[in-house]
Amino acid sequence: MNDKTLAVQRMQDYIACHLAETVTLAELAEAARFSPWYAARIFKELTGFAPADYIRRLRLSKSALRLRDEQVKVIDVAESLGFESVDGYQRAFLREFGRNPKEYALHPVPLPLFTAYGVKFRELWKKECTNMANEKSVFLQIIEKPARKALIKRGVKAAEYWSYCQEVGCDVWGVLTSMKSLCGEPVCLWLPKAYRKPGTSEYVQGVEVPSDYAGPVPEGFDTIDLPAATYLMFQSEPFAEEDYCEAIEALQASMDKYDPSVIGYRWDDANPRIQLEPRGERGYIELKAVQKA
Repeated sequence: MNDKTLAVQRMQDYIACHLAETVTLAELAEAARFSPWYAARIFKELTGFAPADYIRRLRLSKSALRLRDEQVKVIDVAESLGFESVDGYQRAFLREFGRNPKEYALHPVPLPLFTAYGVKFRELWKKECTNMANEKSVFLQIIEKPARKALIKRGVKAAEYWSYCQEVGCDVWGVLTSMKSLCGEPVCLWLPKAYRKPGTSEYVQGVEVPSDYAGPVPEGFDTIDLPAATYLMFQSEPFAEEDYCEAIEALQASMDKYDPSVIGYRWDDANPRIQLEPRGERGYIELKAVQKA
């Protein structure tokens, strides 16, 4: 990883840790270990945003999640995320999302939230995964999922995350994050043939919602009905974020070798396989459907 990428990643990490505070260019330059002028230039070059715009969008997206999930006053959200005035916050929210914060808090709808992807991962996208030198522990748990719907965004030919991002764009994750999910977060699914439309991908992203969901469906999304099902959840050990590729590969290799008959089950290929967002602090997680043998 080159010095420029590392410098911008350090600035992103600094912003994440001080989002509710006043973040100055001098502080970012110190984190980057470059001059303020050069730090600002490479930040925009690699993220696509000037530091101030990046911070503003990230704060607004964090505020939207608080308004969605908490009984909190608009003024308290504005102050807690470093906005200088509630009026300025309301205007910024309206410009960003097309509705005022109070309206959104009363009637949440899917929003294009800003996802702050770390620039260090861009260099890893094209990296060939190699087997981890040492075997890692994988933890198993039986999960019962109720009958539900999934609001999904289909790709074209994608069979995994990177090709899906190229076909659909990574920004879809921001919309998914803005929606309440039964499992608390968006999901990635490998769809069996019965759930695919002609000319669309096996791999999709979406959110699981109650089977009686009657709320808004984002433009370009489809709704599928999923039955109640039993899943085996495979979870890896926590991993360093830069080692996510190896963590995924190691867990998937363990899944491929696992025989569910040892616990009285067989694989259920009629239900989607599920992937959760790889997050180093909790380990990598996939769920695969099973039935009683």
